[in-house]
Amino acid sequence: MAWECGIDGCGEVFADVESAVVHQATEHERRECKVCGTVVPDGYLAIRHAFNEHSRAEYVRAYGADAEDVREREELLDEIESEADMETIATELKR
Repeated sequence: MAWECGIDGCGEVFADVESAVVHQATEHERRECKVCGTVVPDGYLAIRHAFNEHSRAEYVRAYGADAEDVREREELLDEIESEADMETIATELKR
């Protein structure tokens, strides 16, 4: 399965999810979390931060999101986390 970077219309395609996440974290600008102000890598890692560190209600208020936005991001997290080797991602990001 190919994985496409969805940040700002980037569209770069990767053979595996780990490469896509590493690309997002290293090739795109970091973002400030609108809930707590922490600066995090864009893409999957930003969504993971928002959903693991904050409540869904905090996310909705801070980002002006609705239930469909939340469901879409939850599905994306589930899909990535079911495929990704998080150890490989962490190792690549430590380089």
